[in-house]
Amino acid sequence: MSLEHDALARSFADICLKAAIEVMDVYDSGFVVTSKDDRSPVTAADTRAEAVILEALAKVMPGVPVLAEESFSAGFRPDIEREFLLVDPVDGTKEFINRNGEFTINIALISGRVPVAGCVYAPALKRIYLGGRAGLSGDAAPGSRLDDATLAPLKARVMPETERVAVMSRSHADERTRAFALSQGAAAAVNAGSSLKFCLVAEGKADLYPRFGPTMEWDTGAGHAVLIAAGGSVTGPDGSPFLYGKTEQGYLNGCFVARGRLPSAPDSHVRL
Repeated sequence: MSLEHDALARSFADICLKAAIEVMDVYDSGFVVTSKDDRSPVTAADTRAEAVILEALAKVMPGVPVLAEESFSAGFRPDIEREFLLVDPVDGTKEFINRNGEFTINIALISGRVPVAGCVYAPALKRIYLGGRAGLSGDAAPGSRLDDATLAPLKARVMPETERVAVMSRSHADERTRAFALSQGAAAAVNAGSSLKFCLVAEGKADLYPRFGPTMEWDTGAGHAVLIAAGGSVTGPDGSPFLYGKTEQGYLNGCFVARGRLPSAPDSHVRL
């Protein structure tokens, strides 16, 4: 793992903070909700933020393909190679519409089919999470520059044998998800929207995040990067690798489980 990925995560953070100006401008207005071809909701915040992000990424990583949610919905299909970028300009649109603050801006770099750098930013909550060689989190206002003085290391906690805490989707949890969490020793559950669920595990506020409903790669890449950097993991429910670049599936994810550090894992959140 190159230290370059720490620098990229910081660049992604600055881009998210800039894009947040557009997101919050719409959030604080009387915005209109429309539906895409797949019937998922969308607002002007998605398109405005994505335009800012794509312009900035073209300068930070020129020539690297970008798989971005709104561009993809509009029919753009980039040629994905070993390295590509994932962008979700507003993850958790239902949370955005409900104005509960639990929506995020996500950017991630995928290399060798795994996330190696990423940023998750919740502009309404003013919380930012970085995942590179190490994980960081802190407070940041939309439109600001990333300030090291506000950042602290992220470290997922070692999963206890019993009394585990599961985090579930506020909008998409189902009985299968709840049953799996119970089978994994979860004694309590918390709800959260968007990729913040990965971040709660990365912060040590939860031990696992199971997801059996459909997600797209841009929904998970940045949160996955943050959790890996904090010492956690994301796998299939059977422990199989959770990989990206699934062109044959239209970048649709399968079921997954995000976890904190396993009891046998090294006591380190730094990726080697």
